[in-house]
Amino acid sequence: MINKLTDRARTRAMRLGLALLAMNAASGSPAAEPAAPCYLGPSALAAAPDGSLLYVACADARQLVWVSLPDGTACRHVSLPDRPSGVLCTPDGRQLIVTCAAPASTVILLDAATGDTLRALPAGHTAVGPAWDARRGRLYVCNRFDNDVSVFDVLAGVELTRIPVAREPVAAALTPDGRTLVIAHHLPDARTDLERFERIAAGVTLCDTRTLATRVLALPHGASGVRDVCLTPDGSYALVTHVLSNFTNVPFRVDMGWINVNVVSLIDLRRPRLLGTMGLDELQRGAANPWGVAVTADGSHLCVAVAGTHELCIVPTSRLLNERARRSMSPLPGAWPVYPSLGTSLWQRVALSGKGPRGVAVVGSTAYVAQYFSDSLAVVDLQAATEAAVRTIELGPTPEWTQVRRGQLLFEDATICYQQWQSCASCHPDARGDGLVWDLMNDGVGNPKSSKSMLWSHRTPPAMAQSARETAEDAVRSGIINILFSHRPEAEAAAIDAYLKTLEPIPSPHLRDGQLSDAAQRGRRLFESEAVGCHRCHPAPLYTDCRTHSIGTAQSPRFNNRYDTPTLVEVWRTAPYLHDGRYRTVYELLHEGRHGLAAKAAETLTEDDLRDLAAFVLAL
Repeated sequence: MINKLTDRARTRAMRLGLALLAMNAASGSPAAEPAAPCYLGPSALAAAPDGSLLYVACADARQLVWVSLPDGTACRHVSLPDRPSGVLCTPDGRQLIVTCAAPASTVILLDAATGDTLRALPAGHTAVGPAWDARRGRLYVCNRFDNDVSVFDVLAGVELTRIPVAREPVAAALTPDGRTLVIAHHLPDARTDLERFERIAAGVTLCDTRTLATRVLALPHGASGVRDVCLTPDGSYALVTHVLSNFTNVPFRVDMGWINVNVVSLIDLRRPRLLGTMGLDELQRGAANPWGVAVTADGSHLCVAVAGTHELCIVPTSRLLNERARRSMSPLPGAWPVYPSLGTSLWQRVALSGKGPRGVAVVGSTAYVAQYFSDSLAVVDLQAATEAAVRTIELGPTPEWTQVRRGQLLFEDATICYQQWQSCASCHPDARGDGLVWDLMNDGVGNPKSSKSMLWSHRTPPAMAQSARETAEDAVRSGIINILFSHRPEAEAAAIDAYLKTLEPIPSPHLRDGQLSDAAQRGRRLFESEAVGCHRCHPAPLYTDCRTHSIGTAQSPRFNNRYDTPTLVEVWRTAPYLHDGRYRTVYELLHEGRHGLAAKAAETLTEDDLRDLAAFVLAL
């Protein structure tokens, strides 16, 4: 059944409309000057159907930039209410649709000719990945942290319904017939403890747009850090970029893809099934952190932006979609690649002119790549496809990186890793966790633990699950040596520290208009009560006592049973729970694990009490 907008959503939509009417006067004119943020941060791209314009979503500047082609002149800047996370141009070239990500996101419809705002639609938490159904005038938008997809009737200006999907939908694409919506999910949603080991992988949801029925296809075991999805022009195949982690290996080396490999997974939408996973890496040179992916309009070539090594990988689709490619390019854990016996890589790797490539758009035989850290676009002629043929379109002045900005770049930069196999962001995408469990050697072997979020890591020492490092500064330097297998200048570690110290929590999707729900308020009283006493180990405002405790869950008598108390701030984003990921939800942690509950409290708390307690924790 189609849901109507709530009164609250209607009120918010009216407020958005009034605010955006005022914004038009300031930003819709070609002569309007761009705002003056420190950085632009181009991240997503869309091209006009006739190839005359490129529309660039600049996340840090909160702008959409018009770039004329082929000369590459930035001819218009339009301000947006929040960070743009996705952009598309309707097939008639008349309208632009921009997702503006925020806890209460906005979808902006712009006149492509003037830049004027035509409509603003309220969306969910961190809207991203718009997909347009021209036949029915419907728009699909992923709400990343609400774990659902909004369906809009654009002509009527209403949200028809929400489609519940798996964890963190970050990208979507619609088949040409409009019948199947392909939704890519950023992280796995599974337990990771070894006692109940099963496939642990991010997935792809296939949604029948007629019935809204969904089906999830799991990516290969260890798939995480999914960034983008695209379809071949005929809609037969979907291609998904992600990291593939060999997390069951003890990471005593990084070469040969022992820890992470970098891949594109191929889904046959006609069956449907996962057809294969092709590596981007070479024998002694990784291609870390694949991001944007696009296919040429004629279906001849596939392009992948490799964010960690600042490259564009190109391959003819005819070579990629055959059995030989799946045999020769499928990674083997700890033994990638197998090229010595089956030939060289099929990918052509082109070094780009800037840093941090993300979104990709293809116009004819030319690929345009958003270079996030360089505030520019790389222009690659796919027919020549050599480094000498790469041009640059500057979107603004060459940025002067502060220590914090340089630290963010270094955190995502795989060129500081031995053979470029991974960056810090490979296991900590967006400086959070990857949803996997790793057996690091800093506290013995045989006790794998979940990767931790970097949020407030410098404010809540010690570091690591069992306090193997006294401070986060120690952990950063140890990670460079023991995980990236590299030796870097102290200034680089200091810059990474500076970046991580700036991380702030995102408001929880479990809040209601920024406030605790009734259930969460009841849970807060339980949390702070002496009878339950959660606050003793998790005191506000950091919600950690920065100490270690024995929690009765030793993995082996050989190991210390004391674990660092993690902050509960943004814990809603860090599933699965406990040090080894044995619980998928906070409620399971409390109900099944009775975590932190004294014997008397465990006996007296009802299931409703535990749900209220979980509601409060998830709202932090």
